[in-house]
Amino acid sequence: MPSDDNAFHALLRQNKDFASKTQSSNPDLLAKCAKGQSPSTLWLGCSDSRCPETTLLAAQPGDVFVHRNIANVITPHDLSSQSVIYYAVNYLKVQHVVVAGHTSCGGVAAALGGAVVGGTMDAWLMPVRELRAQLLEKGEFEGKDDKAKALALVEANVKRGVDVVRKNPEVLRAMEERG
Repeated sequence: MPSDDNAFHALLRQNKDFASKTQSSNPDLLAKCAKGQSPSTLWLGCSDSRCPETTLLAAQPGDVFVHRNIANVITPHDLSSQSVIYYAVNYLKVQHVVVAGHTSCGGVAAALGGAVVGGTMDAWLMPVRELRAQLLEKGEFEGKDDKAKALALVEANVKRGVDVVRKNPEVLRAMEERG
C-alpha cells in the first residue's frame, strides 16, 4: 500500500494527466471552464469518496454544481448548503436540483447505530438520528435486517432533503419565475 505522501503525489500526477488528456480529446473544455460556469443542475450529495457525482453522471467539468457533506444532511439551518442553493439558484440559474443518497453510507450507518462518534460528528448527524427515531416510532424498521434499515434511513434522509429544498424561499421564487 502506498504511503499517504505517495498517494498524494500520484493524485497530482493524475491531475496533470487529466489536463493533458482533456486538452487532446476536448481542446475547448478547459478554456470554456476558465471563462465561467453555467451548469443546469445542482447536486446535493454525500462526501463519500465512492460517490463522485461527475463520474456517476458521466458529466464533464462545468456540467454540475456540487455541494457534498457527510450523510448529505440538508437542513434549513445549515448555512453551507443553504448558501450553495442560493448561489446555484440565483446566480447560476440552475434548472434542476438533485438530492442524492447512496447505499453503504457511513454517516447513515453511524446515525442508525446510535453510538457516540465524537467531535462535531454527533451534532452533525443529529438530524439523521432524529429521522431514525421517527422511523422506529412508526414501526418502519420492523422485520428488516440492518441493510434494509439503512436503506430506509437513506431514503427518508433524501425525502427530507427534497422537502427542505422544495420549501427554500429562493427555490420557490425561482420556480414561480422560471417554472
